[in-house]
Amino acid sequence: MKARKVALIIILIVIADQVLKIWVKTHFTLSDSHKVIGNWFELQFVENPGMAYGWKFGGDWGKLALTIFRMAAVVFGTWYLARIIREKYHRGFIICAALVYAGALGNLIDSSFYGLIFDKGLTVDPETHRYLEYGGLATFSKHGYSSFLHGNVVDMLHFNFFEWQLPKSFPSWLGDENGKFKFFAPVFNIADASISTGVITILVFQKRFFKQRKANETHHTVETGALVNDESQVS
Repeated sequence: MKARKVALIIILIVIADQVLKIWVKTHFTLSDSHKVIGNWFELQFVENPGMAYGWKFGGDWGKLALTIFRMAAVVFGTWYLARIIREKYHRGFIICAALVYAGALGNLIDSSFYGLIFDKGLTVDPETHRYLEYGGLATFSKHGYSSFLHGNVVDMLHFNFFEWQLPKSFPSWLGDENGKFKFFAPVFNIADASISTGVITILVFQKRFFKQRKANETHHTVETGALVNDESQVS
């Protein structure tokens, strides 16, 4: 698979991810939601200061650590993608790796720069160490709500596949504040979906992806593994 095709996949995913994030950020108030398809799919604006699918990690310092980790992952991913393209790995594996790379890059853009370019976003209260919500629409501004590497990732995709009112005998942690269990509650974005699709596909089809790789390595070994000396050349 050629590098320019891989680059095109990555660029298209990042552009789609950023366009939707910026549109939601500047047109939705925090926690605002709009139904798209019935009751099972909606756009719901949340800001995520932590990991994918709304998982949080360690406040402000945790956010910085995660951003640096994303940055390191993108740097490593650039090298790794170049390697597997050069060594002609399975086409499907290269595409999956590109999906993971594009997702990591998309979320890295948010956490690195959104705190600098938008006037509103979740910030940490220095006394309580809790994130403070804000009102109104965010706009582009020279005076951002945070500093470099301290921005929040924008999430908006929410699916209501299954919802069930839990009996009172069930543990409260299984449901939300209203006692309802949701099959898939997290709100996520295109970058998260890209990473998940790439990782899950690699896990499901790993035998197919790496079977060809092992066959190629065996073929090269057979070709170059013959003993060459004076006796064999004479015979």
